[in-house]
Amino acid sequence: MKKIIVIGVTGSGKTTFAGKLAKKLGCQHISLDELFWLADWNMTPDKEFFEKIDQATKSESWVLDGNYGRTNHISWPKADTIIWIDLPFWLTFYQNLSRSIYRAVTGVELWKGTGNRESFLRMFSKDSIVLWLFKTYKPHKKRIEDRMGSAEYSHLTFHRLKSRREVHEFLLEHNEFC
Repeated sequence: MKKIIVIGVTGSGKTTFAGKLAKKLGCQHISLDELFWLADWNMTPDKEFFEKIDQATKSESWVLDGNYGRTNHISWPKADTIIWIDLPFWLTFYQNLSRSIYRAVTGVELWKGTGNRESFLRMFSKDSIVLWLFKTYKPHKKRIEDRMGSAEYSHLTFHRLKSRREVHEFLLEHNEFC
């Protein structure tokens, strides 16, 4: 495992897990959200976003997290491992909602230098990350299951972690350095 992509629906713990794994393995951690989001909730245009991903994934080892399907043509061919954090809906909903409330209360900046912060107003808007979970949970699961069986991705080793315990055990078991 030298080029790892961590996937999962919003609130599944991708970024936290990827950060811990990258630190443990001595690899670079790449967050697609950090590459994508600009100040004032503006989005990086695809051409520029794709270039950022291509540059970030040129190194010998990395752990990338994020679910931007339109970017898979850049990162998936370069990867050797996909780790899918596939927690039950109720747990993901709980993690997503509690994280959003925490962020709204503390006003923590989501991605350094963007000034983007969660708010209660945003949590209950059409741009709600909680609403996004409801919209994407089942389609995401189906899409990833299909990819796991696809010849196009046969070069990848897939790990599907279905509980917090499996996530924790995976981190404990993998000590190889990138």
